[in-house]
Amino acid sequence: MIPVTVVWDDIGGLVDAHERFLAGAHVDADVRGSVLDSWKRCRSVGLEPHRLALPYTPDLALDDRFLRAADPVLQGLTASLADVGMTIALCDAQGRMVQRLGGERRLRARLDEIRFAPGFDASEPVAGTNGVGTALAERGAVYVAGREHFADCLAPFACAGAPVRDPLSGRIEAVLDLTCLRGNGDPAMLRMVRDAAGDIETRMLEQATQRERALLAAYRRAGGDPGGWPRQPERRDLDDGALDLGRIDLAVLREKAEELIASPHLTLDEVTLPDGRSATLLRRQVTGPDGEAGVAVEVRILGGPHLRHVRAGVAEAVASPAAARAVVPPAGLAPVVAPTGTVTAPAPGRAGFQDLQGLVPAPPETGSRPSRPHPTTGGDGDGRLLLVGEPGVGRLAVLARRRLEFLHDAGARIGTTLDVTRTAEELAEVTVPRFADFTAVDLPDVVLRGEEPGPIGAETPLRRVALGALHEESQLYGIGEVIGYVPSTPQARSLETRQSVLEPVLAEARGWIAQDPPRLERVLDVGIHSLITVPLRARGTTLGVVSFYRSEKPTSFEDDDLYLAQELVGRAAICIDNARRYTREHNTALALQRSLLPRGRPEQSAVEIAYRYLPAQAGVGGDWFDVIPLSGARVALVVGDVVGHGLHAAATMGRLRTAVHNFCSLDLPPDDLLTHLDDLVARLDRGEGWAVENTPDSGIVGATCLYAVYDPVSRRCTLTRAGHPLPAVVGPDGAVEFVDLPSGPPLGLGGLPFETVELELAEGSQLVLYTDGLIEDRMRELDSGLELLRSVLARPDRAPEETCEAVLDALLPARPSDDVALLVARTHALGPDQVAEWDLPSDPAVVSRSRAAVTGQLAAWGLQELAFTTELVASELVTNAIRYATGPVRLRLLRDRALICEVSDGSSTSPRLRRARSEDEGGRGLFLVAQLTERWGTRYAPNGKIIWTEQPLP
Repeated sequence: MIPVTVVWDDIGGLVDAHERFLAGAHVDADVRGSVLDSWKRCRSVGLEPHRLALPYTPDLALDDRFLRAADPVLQGLTASLADVGMTIALCDAQGRMVQRLGGERRLRARLDEIRFAPGFDASEPVAGTNGVGTALAERGAVYVAGREHFADCLAPFACAGAPVRDPLSGRIEAVLDLTCLRGNGDPAMLRMVRDAAGDIETRMLEQATQRERALLAAYRRAGGDPGGWPRQPERRDLDDGALDLGRIDLAVLREKAEELIASPHLTLDEVTLPDGRSATLLRRQVTGPDGEAGVAVEVRILGGPHLRHVRAGVAEAVASPAAARAVVPPAGLAPVVAPTGTVTAPAPGRAGFQDLQGLVPAPPETGSRPSRPHPTTGGDGDGRLLLVGEPGVGRLAVLARRRLEFLHDAGARIGTTLDVTRTAEELAEVTVPRFADFTAVDLPDVVLRGEEPGPIGAETPLRRVALGALHEESQLYGIGEVIGYVPSTPQARSLETRQSVLEPVLAEARGWIAQDPPRLERVLDVGIHSLITVPLRARGTTLGVVSFYRSEKPTSFEDDDLYLAQELVGRAAICIDNARRYTREHNTALALQRSLLPRGRPEQSAVEIAYRYLPAQAGVGGDWFDVIPLSGARVALVVGDVVGHGLHAAATMGRLRTAVHNFCSLDLPPDDLLTHLDDLVARLDRGEGWAVENTPDSGIVGATCLYAVYDPVSRRCTLTRAGHPLPAVVGPDGAVEFVDLPSGPPLGLGGLPFETVELELAEGSQLVLYTDGLIEDRMRELDSGLELLRSVLARPDRAPEETCEAVLDALLPARPSDDVALLVARTHALGPDQVAEWDLPSDPAVVSRSRAAVTGQLAAWGLQELAFTTELVASELVTNAIRYATGPVRLRLLRDRALICEVSDGSSTSPRLRRARSEDEGGRGLFLVAQLTERWGTRYAPNGKIIWTEQPLP
């Protein structure tokens, strides 16, 4: 061993960190993680570094079997350390020292001064950070040197400790510790103590193997072997012609044999093999030469009497005394007292097993060789040894298999959805009552919102998200309550140290009771007695804590239960984190889509509108709608669908909606607008000239659109579509018609023109536009969806809002698989009293008459305040049309939400607004129009153009 020449903690590093830790500062960068976790546990139980009170228990001893395995290892270790100033301590599973070996006189004297001696408690809650107590708390090997000890009196020492486990049960049987002065300490002590603990565990396993061999030998000696009994039961010993068993048969039999060994109340069991045959298993008590108690299980394939789960003692009760003596194990095995009070053994050979057939028929005479089974039974009288073992080992094997089955079931039942709360509820449902009687899942609100959680410690408030309970009288915090755990509780320690905490006896857990003494006293009164807390950690992030409680099960939680809980919560944590990440992405996509969809209703009088958007179960998609006011009191109604879900679909939808708005500002005809939109989608698919990454989201897989323009003056509606479902028109009389609108190709394909259909709609008609998610469903054909929609819409008396509700209630399932956009528009009309128009000849003299006509009409409408401005605007527009355009000139005034003035002519040349220079004689008329009106623009008609202006009404 090479002593450490420079002691870092002696020159101020760890000493300063220890003082700062006690003062409440963060020292994560200065102290090893395992040591810092131990310091936190010591602080949480109120331990004071300068004062220890170590309990003393006299006459401590360990199990004889353990000592037989440990003594040779301890003797060898003591001899190897004879020339080194190091002592060996052997402590029990509670951290109390049983033996102390080796070490020089000075070292032993200093250890006696601090009471690190046999009989004294060295567990972490009373002695602070040290090799014994911290190894128990961490359930693994640890090395602690100098000021890493929490207590001041242990600072002069270095120690390494490791737990020693039963290799079969995994339970900690003892703790082995090496302790020396700090100057002699070396991290190699950790390897030495770990190797020594491993050697003890190996010897314990060898002892178990020797006991099994002794039991098998006793079984052979007692039963004789005239028929050639097999050796130690192996698969090949049973796979012979006598029993004709395959691999699957053997697996089934061995599984049942393990359960029979672990069940002292059962003697017989019947197993149905996969091929339909029956096999009877017999449980025999076996005693070895040194008093080892074990069990042998024999198997026989039979087709006669069926014997099911006969309990020990039941066979003797239903049979005659002779039959009872017939099933007594042979000499050399553990004897069974017959009803007469004598100890009887059957004849050697197969008599003991074959006599089982006499339990229902008349039994044979005691000691006589029974006859072969009757030919009608179809059975095989040869019994064969299947398994030999100890009941405790058999119990462990059964528990291990059940734990594997439990983990398998949990993996299938936890994480079936991408909902954080539901996943937590699934964890609680799976564990109660198979593992715990009460399971509580506590998460911070940030996890429920899908946000990235920051550091979670004892001071972080948690919300109880799920509580699995056998009954409602647990007195535990209920679902929805916000809990602030005090630092001494196991939950806070789990969050702080990121490690699981086992409290086998809650009545003795002072830190747990300190959370809320009155409430937790009531919890103890209802029978809750044991607790495991496990932090929910996934991908290096702590998400919350899970608490498992036992009340109905009398046994406390053990180490194996702790490992099972850690594995279970680890798997659940991944599912919860996946759900959290999905929630975050879903909320982000939903926020993006909501920001891109219309907010509120635009100001227009052409239609009364109502709309709905419902995201799909899989997440937000690319469905969208819009209502866009156009010039001349017209309105555009748009519904589109981008294939797919997620951020890409939502972003693409936003780009298309923006493009439609821009095209509408140009007042393009519907077919021209879809042509421009189709070209835009094609360019987006090609990456707009940039290199496109080969990813699923690199292009628009598909997009459809339906575009309609309604004019309230003429009551005519022009529609066109690109691969979109047919719109529905509901007449004032309730007649529903799906418009026979030619279907153009979906957007982005190009090459084909889009056709339009023009309808004249009666005032009060309803125009219904929707996406395919409304009528298409996995459980319903398209035609059925259309007919159902027709039947729902045949109610003209409903308002658009009521129509939306009725349609969604009738056609949508509770959790739609696709997103849905629905737009319902009830048409209005501008009456003759709101419209005035004049046909004007191409004569400059008509300009004055047009001014007079405008003034008179405004007076009739009570809009004299707008007369001067409107007269000037109309005069300028009519003058320009007569001077620069051709064809007939028409002047029209519309009184809607605004005063609209339109002048149309036969020219396709659009005027442009420009700044006139000081020496120009003209060019200022259109500038005046733009300054005097709120909006103005140009739209093209089949036979010319229309220049329009809007002025707000007073």
